[in-house]
Amino acid sequence: MKTDKKWKVEISASRKWYELNIKEVIEYRDLIFLFVKRSFNAQYKQTVLGPLWFILNPLMTTFVSTLIFGNIAKIQSDGVPYFLFYLVGYTLWNYFSTCVSTTSTTFITNAPIMGKVYFPRLTMPIASVLFAGINMIVIFILSIISMGIYAISGTSFHITPIILIVPVLMIQTAVLGLSVGIIISSLTTKYRDLAILVSFGLNLWMYLTPVVYPISEIPSKIRVAIMLNPMSAIVQNYKYALLGVGSFEGGYWIVSALGTFIFFLIGILLFNSVEKTFMDTV
Repeated sequence: MKTDKKWKVEISASRKWYELNIKEVIEYRDLIFLFVKRSFNAQYKQTVLGPLWFILNPLMTTFVSTLIFGNIAKIQSDGVPYFLFYLVGYTLWNYFSTCVSTTSTTFITNAPIMGKVYFPRLTMPIASVLFAGINMIVIFILSIISMGIYAISGTSFHITPIILIVPVLMIQTAVLGLSVGIIISSLTTKYRDLAILVSFGLNLWMYLTPVVYPISEIPSKIRVAIMLNPMSAIVQNYKYALLGVGSFEGGYWIVSALGTFIFFLIGILLFNSVEKTFMDTV
């Protein structure tokens, strides 16, 4: 018997490679919030200090970097206090690395849930990126407070209108981290070895990014190769926007934006390809 009834939700395995069903993801925004809340509870449940780790983790990391790279290795910081230089440098890098590491295990860690009920699979990596964004905002606020303290003590900063691009840099970092994480997550459904290499790869990637060193100290031949890294222009322009150190890398930022777009397209292609059959391979 034929019917003209239109279904409110239609689930189909047929999907174009570029489709993300953003409208459907938005409709499941409450689920995204629940995933963020679940991540928060899972990470800080039964801990003595709880959410205070949001503050302690970046402070301890910055202190260790100040001791090792600043006081022992004597790496230059373009005249900026070591602690502030590393705190600002870690802001977007920590966000990127957290997005990649958490998103890269999306399919494997959430396979039991995905096998029981339908929901837009993209909600999970988006929730991971939003949860990591909480930590980024905390580090950003700590950076502003630290800048205020150093300013009171006599340290001067050259803040320019470029600071207005900071939200754009944060969004680009989120998209790049999400894209790289989805690519790795899609590949790890068949090649589990990649999940083991993620941590090593991120550590190596960090040293190819001007996080703990100023780009001005890098020889010109090596500098070009480093700046072709999509995260390099993001981190360098973020330092320039907040601290006024180094130079604004407009040309390399365009290259970085193009690289981010390419990673995003590859992520969409792999995500849509693996999403249909990943339950059979996980």
